[in-house]
Amino acid sequence: MDLGSVDHVFPHYGRVPPVVHAWFGRDNQGYDVYARTVYGARASILVGVFATLFVAVLGSFVGIIAGYRAGWMDSVLSRIGEVFLGIPLLLGGILFLYIFPNDPLTTPFLVQVGKVALVLGVLGWPLIMRLMRGSVLQVKPNDYVQAARALGASPTRIISSHILPNSLASVIVVSTINLGVYISVEATLSFLGIGLQPPAISWGIQISEASGIGMIRAAPHMLFFPSVALSLTVLAFIMMGDVVRDALDPRMR
Repeated sequence: MDLGSVDHVFPHYGRVPPVVHAWFGRDNQGYDVYARTVYGARASILVGVFATLFVAVLGSFVGIIAGYRAGWMDSVLSRIGEVFLGIPLLLGGILFLYIFPNDPLTTPFLVQVGKVALVLGVLGWPLIMRLMRGSVLQVKPNDYVQAARALGASPTRIISSHILPNSLASVIVVSTINLGVYISVEATLSFLGIGLQPPAISWGIQISEASGIGMIRAAPHMLFFPSVALSLTVLAFIMMGDVVRDALDPRMR
């Protein structure tokens, strides 16, 4: 029978190496590794995007308040951020998801993605907060900010019109790099079996399924292609962060 005419699932064709009709081969259950690798990008990138947006919004908001208000408010928010910053990202994710696990049979896909993204966001916001706070402290003494304050502009208007636009560049650069980091952390958590759960598909789950005893030697293509996709995606976002930095930083022009 022609491999190209079978459905995505065909147990008799498990562990088929890459051929014309299955570019990346097939896994144990006969699934097309190419299709699962492409489809698995959705979960991994969604977690990275949601976590990055959460970290950027929360970290920027807290950093602006700490930098603009200064005084005791700055001290309190900075100490709270240092508490979260002292928790390793991966270890904190393991502990939280172990205590509040995902049930693969009852937990919807988007809820699983949101839970992993929320954990990464809660543990990752202090870095953006400290970065935004430093940027605000640099921008606040400038003449145009002092002039706006002297003209009677409200703090909200000063922040939205003068401080925030001149403080976002570094946050955008770091957030772009962090996107690749969060994708790799999600893959690690899913590989350990505490992140996303089957039947959800992600690169971490594929790598975990391909790393069983004897699987690497019997079907190396099952491990190779998801690993390459994960590595290239993380590298692409890190390189994009460098490009964004060169575009936004006037010292690099």
